[in-house]
Amino acid sequence: MEKNNTQPELNQEAKTLSEEEWKSKLSTDQYRILRQAGTERPFGDIYNDFKNQGKGNYYCAGCGSLLFSSGEKFDSGCGWPSFWDPAESNSVKLRSDDSLGVRRTEVVCATCEGHLGHVFSGEGFETPTDQRYCINGSILVYVPSPSE
Repeated sequence: MEKNNTQPELNQEAKTLSEEEWKSKLSTDQYRILRQAGTERPFGDIYNDFKNQGKGNYYCAGCGSLLFSSGEKFDSGCGWPSFWDPAESNSVKLRSDDSLGVRRTEVVCATCEGHLGHVFSGEGFETPTDQRYCINGSILVYVPSPSE
């Protein structure tokens, strides 16, 4: 997970980039996750960094869109960054995902349509939405609040 002290520049045209442009813009892991619906390993360094981050916002590494904030962050113990809701209602899109022979709900960036992870409901977490947005930390750019 990248740390940045300023909000990344929003690229509204990101979804029109060619695959070569995406490959030159993103790291190998970010490309595999955002553009090929990959998943990072759980409980890695990125997850440990996430657990130790304070107040701030999380932006898409592909296009700079605001995705999540620390206000909706929680430790689900799953090994990936977890949030109970996006920062803004229109910042992500949900899609049906049957890729593993099981119906899941994929979470994608509403601006660049990059794969972020999956959302799960009804797991019993005591959050306002009873949802767990399980997100790959490699594609998040963390920007701490100015007071951090």
